[in-house]
Amino acid sequence: MKVLIIDDEKLLVKGLKKSLEQEGFEVSVAYDGETGFSVFETSSFDLLILDLMLPKIDGITLCRMIRQSSEVPIMMLTAKDSDIDKILGLELGADDYMTKPFNTRELIARVRAILRRVEKQEVQQETVYTSGDLVVDSGYRTVKKAYREVELTPKEFDILELLIRNKGRVFPREEIFRLVWQEPCLDTRTIDVHIKNLREKLKDHEKNSPMIQTKWGVGYYFRRD
Repeated sequence: MKVLIIDDEKLLVKGLKKSLEQEGFEVSVAYDGETGFSVFETSSFDLLILDLMLPKIDGITLCRMIRQSSEVPIMMLTAKDSDIDKILGLELGADDYMTKPFNTRELIARVRAILRRVEKQEVQQETVYTSGDLVVDSGYRTVKKAYREVELTPKEFDILELLIRNKGRVFPREEIFRLVWQEPCLDTRTIDVHIKNLREKLKDHEKNSPMIQTKWGVGYYFRRD
């Protein structure tokens, strides 16, 4: 993970850079807003640590400039302990805020928390499952068949996403109900009806090898490609 620190307190930056590198981060530094923005534009970073009070271009202005073209996570630092400064920084798009002096271990823990949250969001947005001309996008909860969008109910989508995410695994009706409805199964016929509707909407009528297959006496599964 690459981190850019933009702060004019050279002693603080030196210590923070060393601590982050010991944790496995690759760290670049800049001591004023103008240089910081130039470094940011010429490389790719996973997170910025940005001081509020900077020479040449202040942290608030720099945050605004960066947010015009990038959603990179930003941790803001300040010697001020004013609520208005925190609110302003966060409203401009900062992901977190720490007031100097701070505990380095806490800052690193917060940095890791931000990166985990961003990584989780990216995984959710980019999880796309395909089978032939079927495309299931879990992040946007859309389904396309032969490039045409298929309108599914929320439960139909959840069942399809569960099956295609686990191709080849047979799910008993009771388990499908429990995983999708988040409650004990009261009537397995509900699953049969939803599967029937899914097959109709997906035009899944191949006799020899439909996408959603039945394991007689057990349940349903999505065929392996």
